[in-house]
Amino acid sequence: MGPTTLVIQLLLCSLALVSASSSSSVSLEPQHIPMAAGNYVATSRLRRLAVEFLDYYENITLADMIRDQRALPTAQDRECLMDLALLTQDVGSAKMWALKMIDSWGSLPSGVLYGNLRDLGNYDECLNVDHAVSASHSVQGKYCFARFSLAPSISPLLSIKTAVCFPASCTAANMDTLLRQLFEKLFNVEIGADLQLVDESTCKIAQREPYDGLTIFTIVLLSVLCALMALATLYDYFFVKDQKTLSPVVKAFSARANSRVLFRVVDTKSNPNIIDCLHGMRCLSFVWVVYGHDYLVAAVSPNLNFIQAYTWTRSAYSMLIQYAVFSVDTFFFLSGLLLVVIALRTMERTKGKLNVPMMYLHRYLRLTPVLALAILIYMKILPIVGDGPLYGSVTFDNYTTCEETWYWSLLYVQNYATEKICLGHSWYLAVDMQLYIIAPLLLIALYKWGRKGAAAIFVLMLLLAAGLFTIMVVGKHSIFSHTADAMPRIYFSTHTRASPYLIGILFGYFLHVNRGKSWKLSPAVVFLGWLLSLGLLFTCIFALYGYHNNSESLPILDEAFYLTLARIAWPLGLCWVVFACMNGYGGLANSFLSSPLWQPLSRLSYSAYIFHMFIESLNGGRTRTSTYFSDYDVMLRFWGDFGFTVLLAFFAYILIEAPFGGLEAILLPIRSASPKPAPVSQHKTGEAPDVKAPAKDFEPAPPLARKRSLPEVSDTFETPAKDLEPAPPLPSKPSLPEEGGQEAAPTNN
Repeated sequence: MGPTTLVIQLLLCSLALVSASSSSSVSLEPQHIPMAAGNYVATSRLRRLAVEFLDYYENITLADMIRDQRALPTAQDRECLMDLALLTQDVGSAKMWALKMIDSWGSLPSGVLYGNLRDLGNYDECLNVDHAVSASHSVQGKYCFARFSLAPSISPLLSIKTAVCFPASCTAANMDTLLRQLFEKLFNVEIGADLQLVDESTCKIAQREPYDGLTIFTIVLLSVLCALMALATLYDYFFVKDQKTLSPVVKAFSARANSRVLFRVVDTKSNPNIIDCLHGMRCLSFVWVVYGHDYLVAAVSPNLNFIQAYTWTRSAYSMLIQYAVFSVDTFFFLSGLLLVVIALRTMERTKGKLNVPMMYLHRYLRLTPVLALAILIYMKILPIVGDGPLYGSVTFDNYTTCEETWYWSLLYVQNYATEKICLGHSWYLAVDMQLYIIAPLLLIALYKWGRKGAAAIFVLMLLLAAGLFTIMVVGKHSIFSHTADAMPRIYFSTHTRASPYLIGILFGYFLHVNRGKSWKLSPAVVFLGWLLSLGLLFTCIFALYGYHNNSESLPILDEAFYLTLARIAWPLGLCWVVFACMNGYGGLANSFLSSPLWQPLSRLSYSAYIFHMFIESLNGGRTRTSTYFSDYDVMLRFWGDFGFTVLLAFFAYILIEAPFGGLEAILLPIRSASPKPAPVSQHKTGEAPDVKAPAKDFEPAPPLARKRSLPEVSDTFETPAKDLEPAPPLPSKPSLPEEGGQEAAPTNN
């Protein structure tokens, strides 16, 4: 029995023990592995992979580099051969550049039986190799991953990856051929021709490609916005004594004025239109989205304890992460709720009139500038600042697809129009926008026919829920089993995500017709309300714990029932939370959710949702050593990612969102049908006054709507405008995640 064969058997035996265990802990005691350790020990005595490589190819020839001996060597093959020959020669002479190239190699990782399947070597040491051979030629380092599958017939995850460093003149095909022969000799096995050991997509060199025209345009555009912000801020600070005399255009770009609006804490009791607790609900849902996405990053990181990470998915705590997808349903619920509360009051003042075209235009202009700039930043700026051995692999999307599908995102139809969504978590924006487009019909029905209109909306919700059930059962689409087309058909599609939004609309109508009414509830009724609410919410999260704990597959019929009913039960549970907090029965929950300290983060939620994956992809790709998977370690990652996300969102807000929101308010002013209410309308999420409902995220997580003073209907649905300040509101939408992404787990996508 060869050493590699034994390693495979030992690892598979370990995974089998994990699967057989019903507890969250795993015991890997030696006596449970009926194998002789001799061959495994022999494998562990192998010298470092780089040393084995140099020893095996001490006298390398072109024949060693060409897999098909009938093919003629190319000029590139000859250059690679010369550089490798120089490398072996200078290693023998102890030249520093050659020693660094060899020293940067990874090795067969230790702890394979515990799930340590990757060795990252030394990324920076490899890329810093630059040995001048002549005036026109130098040997530079090229960092790649070599992959050796332990059990390709069982799972592609069971493969060892180790870093290798070759001269940049060598291609991945050259490395693949050389390492294939080495592995076959070291492990005494034959590697199938269809198994690729080195993929060019995993390779990186120090030399960067020159900036293309779109990259230069993006840098110039951001620079211009920075310059306008700086000039407006300096003018505001040094030359303006009275803010009332400040030009609206200058005010729109002034970081000082926009920061004043952002950090203003408004007394929610000063405006009856504000639903205080929605601020906290929105912010906590966004935090849930980011936290869930961080677990996705941790799951694909080079963990030392892959086996332990596997058992984590069967723990009760993991249900909070795997079902963080309900944060998205919270945003849809809030969007529908705020839309109706704001719109119906406006329609009463305007006698049922809705300026629908202006509604759509306002909303589009509120959301699109941030999204458009985000597409450019993810596509062109992230590759510039992103660097590391895992950059491009620890991410949720392939952002290069934006070059082909960006226009679908700006039209908000990416969830139906393409399978290659530019920004994966932007699916939420598409769903929310499409629901917003049909919202005027629902508002008119409620205004004209009252309860009959509400009944029609209720029937529509039931029909859509039945449609979701039918799609899953008939089409055999499963989120949990990751069947083909499950995400676009079940997770991203508007008609399957509409239930929470429609329930929000119905609940908003209930609040509207009962506004001003004092509810006197007995302690028993209040207790029962909270019991039912929390029961619904916790059932949605933990209902499938038994399947996860026992590693059982979920029958498609059970999954269809669960998913259909959960998307109704979750917003119903939230209805009581909002109702109780509004009517004095919220207790500590209301005190926490209604704290004015949520307001600044609520205003940043849209930008934060859009850019949180930028930070997570950037930080995940920078990883240069193996990591350890645990809840505590993910928590440490989360606070760093969340802090930088908020910081980036602040800059996006004062640089993009607020200025464009201010300009939009100047170009398309809102006419008030009645006297402006007190300057309270500053926030988005919880305010009933103006704007629209929140946006979402994730599979991701949505932002908060901002509001302007109670303007006319058209603005009422838009992303919120600012408080009383100049302009820029915060759109509220986000979702791998979305987010994302993602039903059973936050994916993002």
